Amino acid sequence: MEYTVQKLGLLAGVSTRTLRYYDEIDLLKPARINSSGYRIYGQAEVDRLQQILFYRELGVSLEEIKEIMSSPTFDAERALREHREKLLEKRAQLDRLIANVDLTLAQREGTKTMTDKQKFEGFKQQLIHDNEQQYGEEIRAKYGDERVERANRKIKEMSEEEYAQVEQLNEKLHATLKQAFASGDPGSELAQQAADLHRQWLSFYWDSYSKEAHAGVAQMYVDDPRFTAYYDKEQPGLAAFLRDAVVIYTQA
Repeated sequence: MEYTVQKLGLLAGVSTRTLRYYDEIDLLKPARINSSGYRIYGQAEVDRLQQILFYRELGVSLEEIKEIMSSPTFDAERALREHREKLLEKRAQLDRLIANVDLTLAQREGTKTMTDKQKFEGFKQQLIHDNEQQYGEEIRAKYGDERVERANRKIKEMSEEEYAQVEQLNEKLHATLKQAFASGDPGSELAQQAADLHRQWLSFYWDSYSKEAHAGVAQMYVDDPRFTAYYDKEQPGLAAFLRDAVVIYTQA
């Protein structure tokens, strides 16, 4: 069956403007343009749009979707199985948060009790899930599944006080790093303080610390554009500056 851009938009629940934009960026081209100048989409385009929308639902950017689906090794069936697995994980996380809300309501009504630890369990799992979605593949490839799983367990076992300490430490790290950056010297006392704060922050997640691993993570901040963007959004060049400061720190 064939669809015009209006009919496909209605079928899929997306705007015609979105479909036209997908055409403009070469993400979803119509099968043909008819004699009246209308975009016409066939079954292959319908299936491709379904894949695109699955990726969008999972938070993948259009640029990444285009790269994934344009790859000569792209396997539609395998992608669907991966979508299913990730959507099941998402559903499980939503179930945990719903259960957390239900228990909180029951506590307020006086029918159940709830520990402070229980109040934050769903949110910790969300943090783990978000980290896995964004960086899991690269981190696991670099450090191995076992080490990543140990780090995830540490997050789950964090007390409310420890979690607050991590957040405060992260804020202090960024503030110190920005001050040190102004000097332009990664070997300065302030820059080395930032590197030490970074070590302390990592130690909340790692079961053991090593200088080699610390330097490796700092290098990844420069090699991976997502990590670079996270630091450089505050100050362009901050990721590289932190890497240089950590290299000096770990060689001392």
